[in-house]
Amino acid sequence: MNQAPNPSKYSAFPPVNLVDRQWPSRVISKAPVWMSTDLRDGNQALFEPMNGEKKMRLFKTLCAIGFKEIEIAFPSASATEFGFVRQLIEGGHIPDDVTIEVLTPARDALIRRTFEAIRGARRVIVHVYNATSPVSRATVFNLSKAEITRLAVDAVTLIRDLAAAMPETEVMLQYSPEHFTGTELDFAKEICDAVTAAWGATPQRQVILNLPATVEMATPNIHADQIEWMHRHLARRDSVIISLHPHNDRGTAVAAAELGLMAGADRVEGCLFGNGERTGNVDLVTLALNLRTQGVDPGLDFSDINAIARTYEHCTRLPIHPRHPYAGDLVFTAFSGSHQDAIKKGFAAQKADQPWSVPYLPVDPADVGRAYDSVIRVNSQSGKGGIAYLMEAEHGIIMPRRLQIEFSSIVQEHAEAHGGEVSADDIWRLFAATYLDAPAPMRYREHHLFEDGDAQGIRLSVDIDGRPRHLTGQGNGPINAAVHALHSAGIEIQVRSYEERSMIPAGDDGNARACALIELAAPDCGERYGVGIDGNIVTASIKALISGVNRLGVVGAKMAIERAA
Repeated sequence: MNQAPNPSKYSAFPPVNLVDRQWPSRVISKAPVWMSTDLRDGNQALFEPMNGEKKMRLFKTLCAIGFKEIEIAFPSASATEFGFVRQLIEGGHIPDDVTIEVLTPARDALIRRTFEAIRGARRVIVHVYNATSPVSRATVFNLSKAEITRLAVDAVTLIRDLAAAMPETEVMLQYSPEHFTGTELDFAKEICDAVTAAWGATPQRQVILNLPATVEMATPNIHADQIEWMHRHLARRDSVIISLHPHNDRGTAVAAAELGLMAGADRVEGCLFGNGERTGNVDLVTLALNLRTQGVDPGLDFSDINAIARTYEHCTRLPIHPRHPYAGDLVFTAFSGSHQDAIKKGFAAQKADQPWSVPYLPVDPADVGRAYDSVIRVNSQSGKGGIAYLMEAEHGIIMPRRLQIEFSSIVQEHAEAHGGEVSADDIWRLFAATYLDAPAPMRYREHHLFEDGDAQGIRLSVDIDGRPRHLTGQGNGPINAAVHALHSAGIEIQVRSYEERSMIPAGDDGNARACALIELAAPDCGERYGVGIDGNIVTASIKALISGVNRLGVVGAKMAIERAA
């Protein structure tokens, strides 16, 4: 067995000296500027990078969602990346309100190659970066702080000059001190200030300073302290857009981004479902829909999350986890019986003109294009509430509470015997086999009603063990008359409750059928429900009565009929 690592191998990240921090008392009241890096950072992290067709499909999806800034490529990295940039520009695929972004290291040849790629574009963000952390300076580059700063300033100066020689294209600068979260704050400020000075940043010609958690190194509160410190100490703050680029090494990228926005950031970079190197970039779907649940319009359209998810999976060949927030196949699914019951009651109580308030559902599934039929699913842990919901949503049958209890035991027995999930179709088959089509000694054939003074009469034709029988009874209505007809054959039953409903399943064309639900009792047989469905309510009621008689005890009913014969 391997030994645990020496505790002294790792040390806690040092806190930020920010005793009067303001972010803990703030809330996010508006959406940030969103920048999707799916086509660049996300694409670099794929075991099989997207080809041109897939990149184009995902680009158009990102535009349709509402992203106004999209990092499309690392054009100096390969001919494929360079060609995709040219394809977008030359093919006129970039909407007028969308700004593309391209990435380049702070190296002259790669910067010049990047400008060749973007020639002819209307507006481009040129994103340049170099590593700034102590470990990068000492181990990777063997450069001093001054040399690292000169590298950044020289790159920005070259970009400024190349942009000036390309007046037909509006070039905006973005600079990233790579490994910002591992860089001394005073040096991060120093190099960022040098960059904005070299560019000549003004409120009319702003610079994006992207402060990436290239590796997530500390808890989200420390990340927020770092962002607030920069927000309060940067020179030319009115000429700077502070951008976040959180990675998810500690699994807290969403929290880090939210706290970073509270700390003064203006913009967030990430990928739709959190794809990216190692554990990924911040998940923009989760981040944006978190805002929606707090009453803040994210400005991104995820109203058909299923279509977006399928496009993402096709283009990246990465699966979306079934428990992924908002988009997972099971995220709006409840198996727990108590959860199902609460959700069912919440749906019933929810008013269209009231704030959303359904137990266990922080967002209305309909807001992201999810159907309610995916909300409740049934397994051996489920209860009557979930089963009742599916019966109502799928088949239009509203079951009385005692019928819910009775039928849920049948479904649970089936689930335990067969294992796994019980689908809505499985539940309907169990219901039909139990109440509608079960093998039974008594089968309905037909009936005829007649009037006898003030009483209602019925002539009831049934089959008993395949032999036709004709029963007659009178009562104060069709059901009471049918009960008396059965009494005449020695079948002693009492009606405990009766309900009738129009049965309109979801998606039905409006041709409602009648559903009758009768609870019967008989001596020594207890109580059971019978269900009947027919286009005629009286026929449905008679069928429900016979269903209940059969469920009360086939052998006892058969013997009583034989004695009466």
